[in-house]
Amino acid sequence: MRRLAVLRHDVPASLVVFLVAVPLSLGIALASGAPIVAGLIAAVVGGVVAGLLGGSPLQVSGPAAGLTVLMAETIETFGWQVTCLISMLAGALQLLLGLSRVARAALAISPAIVHGMLAGIGVTIVLGQLHVVLGGSAQSSALENIAELPGQIVAHHDAAAAIGLLTIAILLIWPKLPAAVRKVPGPLAAIAIATGVSLLAGMTLPRVELSGDLLQIRFAPELPGGGWVDVVVAAITIALIASVESLLSAVAVDKLQNGPRANLDRELLGQGAANMVSGALGGLPVTGVIVRSSTNVAAGARTRASAVLHGVWVLVFVVALAGVLGSIPLAALAGLLVHVGAKLVNPAHLRQVLRHGDLPLYLVTLGGVVVFDLLTGVLAGVVLAVLLMVRRTVWSGIHVEQHGSEWRVVVEGVLTFLSVPRLTKVLGSVPERATVTLDLVVDYLDHAAFESLTTWQQAHERAGGVVTVDEVGHPWFGKGKEGSPTLRRNAAASAVPRWLAPWSAWQAVDVALPGQRTHRGATEFQRRAAPLLKDTLSGLANGQQPHTLFITCGDSRIVPNLITTSGPGDLFTIRNIGNLVPPAQADPSMNASIEFAVGVLGVREIVVCGHSSCGAMGALAEGAPPGTALAAWLAHAEPSKHSSGPVTLDGQLPAGERDRLALHNVLQQLDHLREYPLVADAEARGELLLSGLYFDVGAAQVYLSGPKRGAFVSAGSPAPSLPAPTGG
Repeated sequence: MRRLAVLRHDVPASLVVFLVAVPLSLGIALASGAPIVAGLIAAVVGGVVAGLLGGSPLQVSGPAAGLTVLMAETIETFGWQVTCLISMLAGALQLLLGLSRVARAALAISPAIVHGMLAGIGVTIVLGQLHVVLGGSAQSSALENIAELPGQIVAHHDAAAAIGLLTIAILLIWPKLPAAVRKVPGPLAAIAIATGVSLLAGMTLPRVELSGDLLQIRFAPELPGGGWVDVVVAAITIALIASVESLLSAVAVDKLQNGPRANLDRELLGQGAANMVSGALGGLPVTGVIVRSSTNVAAGARTRASAVLHGVWVLVFVVALAGVLGSIPLAALAGLLVHVGAKLVNPAHLRQVLRHGDLPLYLVTLGGVVVFDLLTGVLAGVVLAVLLMVRRTVWSGIHVEQHGSEWRVVVEGVLTFLSVPRLTKVLGSVPERATVTLDLVVDYLDHAAFESLTTWQQAHERAGGVVTVDEVGHPWFGKGKEGSPTLRRNAAASAVPRWLAPWSAWQAVDVALPGQRTHRGATEFQRRAAPLLKDTLSGLANGQQPHTLFITCGDSRIVPNLITTSGPGDLFTIRNIGNLVPPAQADPSMNASIEFAVGVLGVREIVVCGHSSCGAMGALAEGAPPGTALAAWLAHAEPSKHSSGPVTLDGQLPAGERDRLALHNVLQQLDHLREYPLVADAEARGELLLSGLYFDVGAAQVYLSGPKRGAFVSAGSPAPSLPAPTGG
């Protein structure tokens, strides 16, 4: 089966990738200033060695456009033979990185830096190769290329310019042609057509130069005469950039296919071995290349055989058809490189960077690569990323608000020594003897910030002022007056989210008047929750469409929206003592509420919710004082006392009598509901579902009534088979 898959899928895919790889490899060698054959050697070695040993089965490796600028600088500085040695050293370093299993650490580099690096390389390639396309030669730096470009554009252009522009035009038009035509890869078609036109027209142009016997080519690496520090720095730079590009390409390939995921450490080992072999044979450095890899996946490759075979086809082609390669005009390859370089400036990447707010990283890296060199650009991007990370980590939003005679100092974020100057300035703006609320919403509080807050609080209170500390989350400053900081997050009790916790769990406990609690809670809602809920509530401003009528006890421990994970507009809620449903004529308020919920709002479900430790059930069991309003009201629950048969929670009877009675009461009130004609008719039509719910307060456990009467099951169990309401 495996051999059949190779023959059926991998052989055709390898031929497609081979057709894409040959012109790209030639162009990259040209742009790097390396011998033309060096690009082909790298393509063969990348396909065979990295294909066999790498950890990403469908990734195709070879010479990469992303290294052209760096390689051009390296070759110009050290010469070709020493550069081959540097490639081998870079491969050895990649082997060490792979063995140390740190491959995933390379992914910590911000994608904005990687995209900026590729865009900078693309701009540099375009600026240099445009000169070649227009019949001139590339300058030594991007800035010089920019300065000379206007003169190059207005100068006289010969046949080379025509061939270069023809190549670019074909590459731009090719994706718009019919699918049948596009089966031939665009780069291959552009180079073939441009070469054919130049030969038919008899143009005298600089063309690819190859040795007569490619199998006898020897570019043996040489030791440098000195400057080993520079050699090592160059090897480390090539190793790091090639590794990052290969790993990011492998991750991208994983997103394109559903087969086995890449082993990134093994991929580094494969890339390292390929670079050592390529350098030894006189080839350019090798990386995983997303252009060839995506072509490989799109062509239907299933195994690593496709990448290996593509390298074999390149070798066969070079040996058998060296004369054909010698006919290719350098201007055509320059046109191909202009197109490749322009595609490296990917608008989709720029939009992605903008969405994440990382445009400064992108622009600094791009500018550094273009103006200086690749290493400087990447380092500038990394330094800026670290600075932005530090800024975001230590950012504190500190401001003061005045409400009448009261002041509120709000501190948000991470409060460290870096924020102390601004904190001191804001605290200093608060008048003496003022009543102040210190509102701390901080993720961390260091020693310097703690001391600053403590000193100010003590001084302000000595002067006659009042300071109330209001902390959200962990109480870093909980013992500020005592001078005892909370050093670690796990040293503080876990905090319940503020919008779910009771007032006492997050609000200050030393409020002068208990009546202020509701006022302060409303203020808290207005300041924090209201801006978040405004859009949701604005959609409910002109009406409601709740899906459920929720009847429950008035007990303060029951929060319907919390235990049902619902929000504004979801529940039409009725609360009373004991979650009772009196007969229709006995309580006009209940009757009107049910009529409105079912007849007007059209709820699809009615839920009766009881709970553990219910005071009403306790009074029902023990007997309420005669003649009281409570006794008259609990008369509607009397049938629950005489219900027969046990009611269980997950098959177990509750231990307490009032809890057992609460379960019977839920079922009894559901029976009462069915005595309402409007409810009975809607249920009979299948438009309304009646169900019971029981909340164990101490265990924070919700139980749902099952299809079998007398059995409640945990909400965490598989959903019971309840008939769904039908109709409109």
